[in-house]
Amino acid sequence: MGYFRELPNLFYKSFLTDKKSSLDYLEVKNLFRRVKLRDDLHNILTIFDKYQIPQGHRPEIVAEEFYGDQELDWVVCMTAGIINIRQDWPLSDRDLWYFCSDKYGEILNNVRHYETTEVKDTNKRLILPKGKVVDSTFTIPKPGEPTATLNPVVGISNYEYEVRLNDKKRSIYLLKPLYLPQFLNDMRDIMTYQQSSQYIDERNIQTENLSLTMP
Repeated sequence: MGYFRELPNLFYKSFLTDKKSSLDYLEVKNLFRRVKLRDDLHNILTIFDKYQIPQGHRPEIVAEEFYGDQELDWVVCMTAGIINIRQDWPLSDRDLWYFCSDKYGEILNNVRHYETTEVKDTNKRLILPKGKVVDSTFTIPKPGEPTATLNPVVGISNYEYEVRLNDKKRSIYLLKPLYLPQFLNDMRDIMTYQQSSQYIDERNIQTENLSLTMP
C-alpha cells in the first residue's frame, strides 16, 4: 500500500539485541501521524463520484480503474470512509459463502426475521411497502374485500440477510480524479514535520535517547 510511503519517518532508539551501541537508532514509519478526510466534505457531493464496487474487486483494482494507479488504494479507502478493510469492504460471493457457513453453520438458511411484501389496491395505489420488519402473523385488510385479511410477509434467511449487508458495502463515494492532486498535496503538507527539539528535517524526527540523558 502506497500510503506508508507517505508517512514521515521516526528514528527510535534501537531495542535490538544485536545493536552496536546505545547510539543506534531504528528508522520506522510514524504511524501516529495520521490524516482523515474532513467530515463536512462528505456533504459536498460535487467532489465525489458514486461508485459501485464490482464483484471480486479489491481496493487496489478500484484505484487502478478509477485513478490509474493501484498504489492509491489508500485514497479509495480513505475517501470511502473505510477504516477496517476486513469489515468494511464487500466480500466476494465465494468468501461470503464461507463466512456465512462458519458463522451460522446448520442454521444458515433458517429464517432470521419476516418482512412485508408490497401490497397495492385495485387502482394500483400503494397500500403497504415491502421491506418492513414484522411478525410472521402480521395481517392487513385485503384491498377491495374489507372482511378478508392478507398475510403479506416473507421470511428472510440468515444468508439473505448477510448478502444484503454485503451488497450495501458495494456502494461508495470516491474523490473525483480532478481533485486528487490537491488532496495529495494537502496531505503531504500535513505530514511535514515542524521545528521542534526532535526535528531533523521535514520528513524525519528523532526521539530522545534516555540512556544518554538520564543520570
